Formats: sequence, C-alpha cells, structure tokens
Amino acid sequence: MKKVAFKTLGCRLNQYETDAIASQFQDNGFKLVPFDKEADVYVINSCTVTHQSDHKSRNFISQANRKNPDSVLVVTGCMANNAKNELEGRDEINYVVENDHKSSVFSLVEAHYNGEIFHPSKLNYDLFSYGSTDKGFHTRSMVKIQDGCDNFCTFCIIPSVRGRAVSRPIQDILENVKSVIAKGAKEVVLTGVNIGRYEYENFKFDDVVEQILDLDGDFRLRISSIEPDGFGDKFLGLLNHPKMTPHLHLCLQSGSDPILLQMRRMYNIKRFKEIANKIRSYRPDFNITTDIIIGFPGESDQDFEATCNIIKELQFGHVHAFKYSIRKGTRAERMQSQVDERIKTQRSEVLREIADDVKFQYRNGFIDKEQIVLVEKTDGENAKGYGEHYVPVEFKGFKLKKNHFYRVKIMNITTDTEPVLIGEQVK
Repeated sequence: MKKVAFKTLGCRLNQYETDAIASQFQDNGFKLVPFDKEADVYVINSCTVTHQSDHKSRNFISQANRKNPDSVLVVTGCMANNAKNELEGRDEINYVVENDHKSSVFSLVEAHYNGEIFHPSKLNYDLFSYGSTDKGFHTRSMVKIQDGCDNFCTFCIIPSVRGRAVSRPIQDILENVKSVIAKGAKEVVLTGVNIGRYEYENFKFDDVVEQILDLDGDFRLRISSIEPDGFGDKFLGLLNHPKMTPHLHLCLQSGSDPILLQMRRMYNIKRFKEIANKIRSYRPDFNITTDIIIGFPGESDQDFEATCNIIKELQFGHVHAFKYSIRKGTRAERMQSQVDERIKTQRSEVLREIADDVKFQYRNGFIDKEQIVLVEKTDGENAKGYGEHYVPVEFKGFKLKKNHFYRVKIMNITTDTEPVLIGEQVK
C-alpha cells in the first residue's frame, strides 16, 4: 500500500480542497500518513497571501524531499500560480499544479505510477469536482460553493491566483450536502473565496443557505469567512434557524475608514458596526471573529488606535492578525508611506495583547452555561470538540463517541493563549 502525506497552508478553502483530494487518494488504496513521516507521495497545498506563507511552503518542499528524495512531490495551491516558474525550476518537485487543475491531483499521480507522464496543464479543468470529504482531516465537512473574487482589494493577490468569481450550481451544492450528511457528517461548513457574492442563475447566497437549512438530517450549518458587504437582511434572519451555528468570521481588516478606503474595501466602519450590532441583537453571545491587517501603507498611529478600539468595542471572539506583506502586482505595492517593519512588529504585539484579552473575556462568559459540542477526539470518558459558537471545549462524560453531539455544562476555562472551556456532559 502506497503512502501519501499532505501539508495545507492558508485558508479554509485550501483545507476543504485538501480534505477532498485526501479522500480520493484513500478511496483508491493509499494510506494517509503525517507529513513528517516517510511517504511515497507528498502534496503541498500552498498559500501565497504573505511572504511568510511563501517561506513556509518552501520549507515544506525541502522537508518532503529530505524525508524521501524518491517520492512524487506535488505542489499546488496559490503559490503554484504566483510562483509557477520558480517552482517548476526546482528539481525536487515533480509536478506544479495550478488551482484550476487542483481537483485532478490524484489523476496526475495515478498516471505517474502508470508510466503516463503528462503536463498538469492537460488535467481536467473543474473548480468544483472535488467530491465529498468523508475521509479528510476534519470532523466538520466543508462544501465549496464558490471560487475566485472580483473585488480586487489593493493588498490582495487572490484574484490573480484564484481567478474571477464563479459560483457552483445550486443543485450540485445541495447534492454535495446531502451526500456528506448521508455519510455521517454532523457539521457542514460552506466555503469559497467570497461566498457572500454567490450568484448562480437567480439564486443568491442567502437562497443557498435557506435551502440547505431546509434539508432533512441531524446536522448543523456553519459559514466560513465572509465579507461584510456580501449579504442582506434575509441572511441575517436565517441566523435564528436552529441548525445555524451562532458564529461568523467577518473580515474587517482595519478599524480606520481612511485605511479601508485605501484598501478598496466595499464598506465603512459605520456599516460594519451596524451589521455586528444587528447580529448581536438576534443573539447577544453570537461569536463574531475577524481578520486584521497590521501596518498597511499609510497606517498612522491614529489609524492603528482606531483598529484597537473597535476590537474592544465589538468584543470579537477571535482576531486573526497579521502584518501587511507586499504582494507583487497589487496596487498597494506601489503605494507610498510603506510602514517600517519594526513598527509593524510593535503594533502586532499591542494588538495581539488586546485581542487575547477580549477573546478571554468573551469565552469566560460561557461559564455556567451550556454548549452543544461536536466531539472530534475522545477516549470514551474525556472528549475535545467545538461548541456551536466555534469555541473549543473539553469535557468529561460517559461512553462518549467521536462525531456525536453532546450537551455540555461549562464549569471553567483555561488561561492559555488559546482559552479552552472545561465542562461536564449533561445527563
């Protein structure tokens, strides 16, 4: 039995695509092993959003080659689009597969072992032919509904490496969701590059969500990262549905209107607050998480302070903060007033301290309350998983099973950088 190992960097869409490809390999007789073990095939699903993600991808390429120089090494994902010539020039890499052809990675490897060597550009072009993710790396089953983006934010390279926005036919989405539910999925996560801008024939994003929520089955629905300008009141109304999880990752990027304008974001701070407050009016403990870019060109001390203030005001459940990184070919690359790297580092430390404090305060509010936890790991008496608010929970119980829901009374919280709720099963 041949062995295959995967390494995924970046967004949830990449995670979904890796899960689906991994399922395909396993369905065809491959054994899945950790990336740091020797394997016959290594697949690196890369990210290129920042210089750091490029650096990590290069390190993993070297690591795979050291583990088994005779392996079949495939690099796909956004770096495969952005740095294709560089990667194709590396002798240790067998195949560089761009995003458009990523769903055919297994076909490429299968052909390799059959002695049929052909260029990845000849692979099937299909952004949505990944199938279900029943043998992937996550308990939650991700379903891809959209790819690409038309926003062209000045800092972002995604339209160049993922292409223009394209939406998956709604019937295909519903069949995909039915399939993963039939195979036992208890949580479905909708993913894509800019899912709020989903549009297929006369169907919008909220129509997709509504039809999924109407499907039969014991499951709950989670929305992955979404832009705050990509949905309306109909979607907000669906947040009350019993199958909808009370968590949204709304991408803010900055708390300063002048910086948002420079970023070419499609909203202002007033609009973002209106959305957040409306969501919390449905459910005060709703978990809103976000992304923040630190040190965008021209960001002043006042701009940074405004970002810190909105984190405190809106009490985000989690902040994914990262330093601005120049991406070639974007408008921001040509902007004046690039922020010194030392200032970015200083601001990062300040912001992360604020974000960690706010996160702890938010999670601490669940003590003496209940969560419906989907178990990801268990030994039968102790379990780990996530509550409906997408907050990690560890709890004790009786005959606990993976991929099952349990009602848990929260008793305590850890004081780690990533605070975990501690509870007991409600009999």
